[in-house]
Amino acid sequence: MITNLLKSLYTKVFINIIVENLQTTVYVEVCSKKDVLQSIRRNFETITINPKMYEFIQTYIKESPFCYISVLDKSPLQGAIPTCVTSEMSRYCDIKSSEYRCFSKDWAFYTSEYDLEAIKYEYRTIGVDFIFSPFAMMANFFKDKIDATLSMFVLVEDNYLSFAVFDNSKLLYAEYLDMKHHKDDEELLMESPEEDEIEGINLEEVNLDSDSAVFDDFSDIEELDESDTIDEFAETEVEQIVEKKVDVSHEGFSEDYQRFSLIQSALNTFYKDSKYDSKFIETIYIADGIGVSSDLKSYLEEEMFLSVYVRKIDLSISLCDMAKAEADEI
Repeated sequence: MITNLLKSLYTKVFINIIVENLQTTVYVEVCSKKDVLQSIRRNFETITINPKMYEFIQTYIKESPFCYISVLDKSPLQGAIPTCVTSEMSRYCDIKSSEYRCFSKDWAFYTSEYDLEAIKYEYRTIGVDFIFSPFAMMANFFKDKIDATLSMFVLVEDNYLSFAVFDNSKLLYAEYLDMKHHKDDEELLMESPEEDEIEGINLEEVNLDSDSAVFDDFSDIEELDESDTIDEFAETEVEQIVEKKVDVSHEGFSEDYQRFSLIQSALNTFYKDSKYDSKFIETIYIADGIGVSSDLKSYLEEEMFLSVYVRKIDLSISLCDMAKAEADEI
């Protein structure tokens, strides 16, 4: 009773922190009981709390005893599973070192205990009240579609994608997709040979038959000029191959193609893994939090024959809306 009286006398302050690729966005709303009195957005060129960010946040913490600080979870070891029964969770993932919350009676989202503690430690000077899952954000944002369709849903952040398949509000499959890890894997696959490896080629072991993949383009050459040695020929071709591989590693995959590739791979897992109740998907809804290009939509339509719908989402405002809902329950 006393708490409710105090709440009516003070404004509520919601401070929302979104860590992006190279910067952190802090979005603040100062609210009366019914209205937003003030909204402020500030970007800081850091991914950790620094003195400027601390000073900015402290300014608003001092405005009211009812201040709530929220962070969007960026743990790579998070996800969502199609059950909220503890005994069934081990079928989908190892949650021994994770914390989970049930979104509904049918599904739950989880995240690494270690990463949760790391977030709390990072913001220990200001405190953190809520750490929200991107899967919960996506489910709230697409509630009208999730409750009524069988579709794929994707929340796009700077370096991550939250991927899920819902059938009339029932979660069938979900995966948190790490673009940075995916890019590192591609670079390893496309990595050019080391220079000393090229110099150390034993030409006596090189197969010069027409079936050799390296020399297929030269199978119609009848003879070489006598002044050309076989050493020069082999060295030139190796250099050309290395140049082609370097070109691919720098230009071959745009960020939106990486996103498309991750979505395609996740959908294939959903179809092939017997743990999941796979059903044929024809539609994908994308919550675009960063401003993807039209290429992503084109890839999904032309390569996977999906009906694609893209909605813009302001991650900071969506995080604030979730914090407001939680604060009303306190």
